[in-house]
Amino acid sequence: MTSDTNGRTSVFAIPNIQRYIAFKVLFNSRFYYPVFTILFLDFGLTVAQFSLLNAVWAATIVMAEVPSGALADTIGRKRLLVFATLTMVVEVGLIAFLPLGNTPLIFTVFLVNRVLSGLAEAAASGADEALAYDALKRDGNPDQWGRVLEVLTRCQSFGFIIAMTTGAAIYDPTLMTTLANTLGFSLTLTQETCMRFPLYGTLILALGACIATAGMEEIETEDKARRVPSGSRIKDLKNAFSLTFRAGRWILDTPFVLSVILFGMLFDGTIRMVITLSSQYYRMIHLPESLFGIIGAGVAMLGFIVPKLARKLAENRPPSSGLWLAAALCLLGLGTMNFFWPWVGMIPALVTFSAMYFNGFFVSFYINRETPSEQRATVLSFKGLSYNMSYGLLGIGYALVLKAQKAAVDGGTLTGQDLDNQVFMDTFFAFPALFTAGFLLLLVLYNLKLKPTKQ
Repeated sequence: MTSDTNGRTSVFAIPNIQRYIAFKVLFNSRFYYPVFTILFLDFGLTVAQFSLLNAVWAATIVMAEVPSGALADTIGRKRLLVFATLTMVVEVGLIAFLPLGNTPLIFTVFLVNRVLSGLAEAAASGADEALAYDALKRDGNPDQWGRVLEVLTRCQSFGFIIAMTTGAAIYDPTLMTTLANTLGFSLTLTQETCMRFPLYGTLILALGACIATAGMEEIETEDKARRVPSGSRIKDLKNAFSLTFRAGRWILDTPFVLSVILFGMLFDGTIRMVITLSSQYYRMIHLPESLFGIIGAGVAMLGFIVPKLARKLAENRPPSSGLWLAAALCLLGLGTMNFFWPWVGMIPALVTFSAMYFNGFFVSFYINRETPSEQRATVLSFKGLSYNMSYGLLGIGYALVLKAQKAAVDGGTLTGQDLDNQVFMDTFFAFPALFTAGFLLLLVLYNLKLKPTKQ
């Protein structure tokens, strides 16, 4: 391994750091993301079934998030990551080779897919970061974690760009037939055939993620080294739940970390809900649907710019500087998105999405810096749990707002899709309003109850 001027191992020469970056890219850059909704529908499912399946996915993550983090700290983070990647192979493989025609069977298999996907997400959440950070702490300089996050975000953005552009292209039977004929193959590809190509590609990525996690090294923390091996899975499980309660108490007793998680969940829940609805927003600002995949790739380009700025800010300025910057970007972006400017409305959307990148960087930077190694995965899982709860509650709340607004205008001249579009535009103000109210509430809570004396 190469070393820096202080004799420590260069950060990107540490095997766990290399494999952590590879895992994150392979695990998250899925070729079916740009066609996620229509993939479910083309298999024969309804929109209602699609919504139900994603609710199951979110519920699975919420229930498994913290226990999986505690298990990672108890039985080993590498084991949880290997489990996550093997589960990804199974969940993608199930639907990649699923025959069409039997709707009850298709729904059942997709239900299993969503549960497995949620378990994989929960198992990977926290364990991956903890394994990489502890390796950096042991073999390098933990002050370089910001550099790791910067490079990771760039690599993930590159992977996301490839997945978005390629996934949408290989899903299109007309484009793939033209490409095959250009290459000299006399083929006529159907949607039934092409709809599986993004799944096959994602399955290959899942196998690559398995290889990356299998090569990781378990890092023995001082606390873990002092434990006496239980020799019993039941005792391991008891230890996991005990660690969960200790980590939860530690968060409540550490005002700075609790504040980071609370502000982070407000940013993440609000912006992620807007991202979920982004295709509808693009429609309202008159962008053609053929550009949606390219726009998604363009948004991912922010990952090449934001991390470097965020790292410099986090390393040289107090945490409040990052908070105010992210808040200003979020308020500016959400507020101006509400005007639905044709085409130009893409600019405030980019501003909003950049706040998501800043938030993700700052939260990871500060939580890893403050959290003891022996409970890092559990604390990070609490963060993931809070994020998914925020996202789920916002989703339910916004659905109720939509329902109330639709009932208020029902009976007018608008019907069908035109009515849905108008209701969407009329209710979008809820996002900047909710974020502003939540941010002010957290500021009051922070200054009255959580403000640390030294930070």
